[in-house]
Amino acid sequence: MVITEQNMFSLYRGYSIAFNKAFEETEVYYPKVAMTVPSSTRENTYAWMGQIPTMREWVGEREIQNLMQYEYTIKNRTFEATIKVPVEDIQDDQYGVYAPVVQELGMQAKKHPDELLFDLIGNGFKEKGYDGVPFFSDKHPVKRGEGVQSNMGTRKLDKDSYAEARCQMMAITGDNMKPLNIVPDLLLVSPQDEAVARQILFADLIEGSTNVYKGTSDLLVVPELAAYPDQWYLLSTKRFVRPFVFQERQKAKLVTKTKDTDDNVFFENEAVYGVSARYNVGLGLWQLAYGSTGEVKAEG
Repeated sequence: MVITEQNMFSLYRGYSIAFNKAFEETEVYYPKVAMTVPSSTRENTYAWMGQIPTMREWVGEREIQNLMQYEYTIKNRTFEATIKVPVEDIQDDQYGVYAPVVQELGMQAKKHPDELLFDLIGNGFKEKGYDGVPFFSDKHPVKRGEGVQSNMGTRKLDKDSYAEARCQMMAITGDNMKPLNIVPDLLLVSPQDEAVARQILFADLIEGSTNVYKGTSDLLVVPELAAYPDQWYLLSTKRFVRPFVFQERQKAKLVTKTKDTDDNVFFENEAVYGVSARYNVGLGLWQLAYGSTGEVKAEG
């Protein structure tokens, strides 16, 4: 290929198509558990965290529900990945060799929020949410300090611990001490817990008895949780608010430096292709999630 500005732009356009196609076709898991919130500033503050509005009988004046009790801020972060293509390879029509690398770049750009989010979830027994305690905790304050509630356990995943988690989630109350009508619908596990999770959700029988929990949740097995093999999570994901947040400031985009006057071409004889994006992940409403450390074995 003759190195001209027009030819280099055509090459970039071809790489861009390959990048975008890989990006669009890559399956990701974070939309299943996190709500996507667009961002137009350096950070977003979620002042409404901690309050799920509920209806009441209208007697007397309206009762304005306080959505400003807490402030939880998610700061956007900038991410990038960059590759180099020798100009000689472009001149010798070897640029097609690098197309799979560009496609891999697109896949990695699409999957990166998964990496961030599930690492955050895995650390949810330490990372603090909007109420100042770890996201998965047995000390969530309610009604301005009048008691605590729990969304965590310590038992390994089995049918009994799963049942306990479902019951605990559905019993969670709001500041008015009435149930929030939370129904869990997704069991989130590491690859190491896939077999037992499938038995709980799909088997007709467990240990010779009818499996009453068959079909009570969907199942999501996430490779990124392999670093947390014993932990498992039960989530409510079909409401308008979800347990976690994906905050998007700038979508991933492929850019290039291929002009003769660019330093990388002039000094190093290499064309540079890179992707950049701005976003972050955060913790949402703990009431919509239950997490177990899985450190305690079942009795017997």
